[in-house]
Amino acid sequence: MAKKEENIIIVCAHSDDQIFGVGGTIARYAKEGKNVYTIIFSYGESTHPWLKRKVTVEMRVKESIEADKVIGGKGVSFLGFKEGKFLKEGKEKKIGEKLINILMDKKPIKLFTHSANDPHPDHKAVNKTILSALKKSGLNVEVYTFDVWTPVKIKNRNRPKLIVDITKTFSTKLRALKCFESQWMTMITLLW
Repeated sequence: MAKKEENIIIVCAHSDDQIFGVGGTIARYAKEGKNVYTIIFSYGESTHPWLKRKVTVEMRVKESIEADKVIGGKGVSFLGFKEGKFLKEGKEKKIGEKLINILMDKKPIKLFTHSANDPHPDHKAVNKTILSALKKSGLNVEVYTFDVWTPVKIKNRNRPKLIVDITKTFSTKLRALKCFESQWMTMITLLW
């Protein structure tokens, strides 16, 4: 008898957020045979304003694909939104409908996205957009959120709802993070 396909979707704002946030967890799920798909709202081209947009986009996409291979992911999709404009562009490009189509196609058992309490505006916008699309889809999916830029916990959200032992995949997470060579400054501030 064939095993039911188990899909997991990560929806994030920038190409390294999924690795910083839940890299060890998704590496473990991939190692267990689950299909891990990542949807990234932007190319992250504002990280290198001194370079031509095309150069930065190619660099960030390449890094993301390499990191996805390291963790055992099944693919990375970019929506191509401009940073800081997710909600506005999302309405214009009807992103809710696109996300619903992806959710209906993949029928994930788990979905990971940014925390609503993350102070980064793009992270908040992604949270709001994907949760709205999920609600409209009518699918019953376990949703878990992660922080990237939340050094101080103001609300009592530091009690985990899901605990995953990543002892055996933490080194995989670190290898995936090293794929983001262009983000060395972020590594310094977040890796600790």
